[in-house]
Amino acid sequence: MENILSMLIFFPAAAAVVGFLIDKDSMRQFGVVVTVVEFVLSLLLWYYFDTSISDMQFVQSLPLISSYGINYLVGVDGISLFLIIMITFMTMIALIGLTEKKNVKNLIITMLFLEMTMVGVFVSLDLILFYVFWELTLIPMFYVIGFWGAEKRFYAAIKFFLYTFTGSLIMLIGILYFGYIFHETTGVWSFSVLEWNSIDLPFDLQLWLFIAFFMAFAVKVPMFPFHTWLPLAHGQAPTIGSIMLAAVLLKMETYGFIRFSLPLFPDASVYFAGFMATLGLIAIIYTAMIAYAQEDMKQMIAYSSISHMGVITLGVFALNVEGISGAVYLMIGHGVVSGALFMSVGVLYDRRKTKMIKEFGGLAHNMPMFALVYAVVLMASIGLPLTVGFIGEFLSLLGFFKYSPILTFIGALTIVLSAVYMLSMYKRTFFGRLRKPENKILKDIHGRELVALTSLVVLIIALGIYPKVILDPLNTSVTQLTKVMEVKAVNDSTKEKLSLLNSTGEVK
Repeated sequence: MENILSMLIFFPAAAAVVGFLIDKDSMRQFGVVVTVVEFVLSLLLWYYFDTSISDMQFVQSLPLISSYGINYLVGVDGISLFLIIMITFMTMIALIGLTEKKNVKNLIITMLFLEMTMVGVFVSLDLILFYVFWELTLIPMFYVIGFWGAEKRFYAAIKFFLYTFTGSLIMLIGILYFGYIFHETTGVWSFSVLEWNSIDLPFDLQLWLFIAFFMAFAVKVPMFPFHTWLPLAHGQAPTIGSIMLAAVLLKMETYGFIRFSLPLFPDASVYFAGFMATLGLIAIIYTAMIAYAQEDMKQMIAYSSISHMGVITLGVFALNVEGISGAVYLMIGHGVVSGALFMSVGVLYDRRKTKMIKEFGGLAHNMPMFALVYAVVLMASIGLPLTVGFIGEFLSLLGFFKYSPILTFIGALTIVLSAVYMLSMYKRTFFGRLRKPENKILKDIHGRELVALTSLVVLIIALGIYPKVILDPLNTSVTQLTKVMEVKAVNDSTKEKLSLLNSTGEVK
């Protein structure tokens, strides 16, 4: 099992290469089989994972550029474990429910390469390796949007690429400078986050490096005011592109904050916590109001995703176990729920070739199963108890309550606002009379659509009822993270605040 992470990374890419030799009529089945095997490998990773250990497991290191300490260094802990499982699960479900008919062979090959890059991001412990996988995700997603997207696909793909690539270059400068500082401090070159955690940076340097990493992470979350590329990308991307963008790619950035920014720059994280919370609150309120005004169903869900990412930001910068664990759990839950929402829109678009809410109405009459599935997914998006959406939002807000009860109340408005626009959209789509003749002949979900969507519904309910299976190993690693932050903090005031945030006390 010592090579299982490398297998998870490179198996989809190897299968993609083999895919070039597969007949196009058999490619859909081949893609599903590959993603099922990849998902099984991720479950084996979970099976052999020791949930009582907070340190990195399955660590593998191979030299790449020894003279500069750049290594192929991968590992996994309780924070990244279930995010990897989510990647493999959502990729599998996306290919099972795939309805795209244009050049399916190349699309599936592209998705397998994308899966490789996404897994690589979440297991990389060398910052250069992390950056390589981070940037490589742009290529397949750029291709997916630009080739299989809608009318403005080229503009959306270019904007997506330029926004995210520019922010990432600033992060690269920060990575290289940190490597230089580590060399000046220790006399050796290294880009391992495990070794970087061994040195304490002065406060001023932490601020600048935090900002460098922030530019990459904030653009990809995306946080206000860097969010404008996302609704356009979602609106123009094919259904499978929107699923992977919302379910996985948006989570890379908040994961980056947790994995790198918090432990490496603890003083800066505390210093900027209020600023980050403000950006999160703006995203929650502002994009929720924009979502309510949308007539395009896909655009509504896109803005809804930004709003929910604001809650995740609050959880991350609560800087305590409850908040960070809640943020990671919400990342997993939002990945499943947003993927299900975009897949549901894809079901309607495949039948009617439109995403406009006004074009529907009364669909519950002839699509009762779809109406039921959509209702469950919608309730999870709102944060209904006993669904996966509730657990993550509750813990994120509970953790942030220690930071500021007043700001937590404002953040909780996301639940009310999401209920307003989601229920309004559901009412206009599924209730009332079947006014349009085109809707009277629509068939209910069946076959691959039914399998994919019901699988997501089962997971939404299961993780809402029994979150312990994820929270126990997650809390172990997050507890270790908060301890590292407190130990590495160079200012006494930072240590005191982190100590209070992780106690029963309330930080004013």
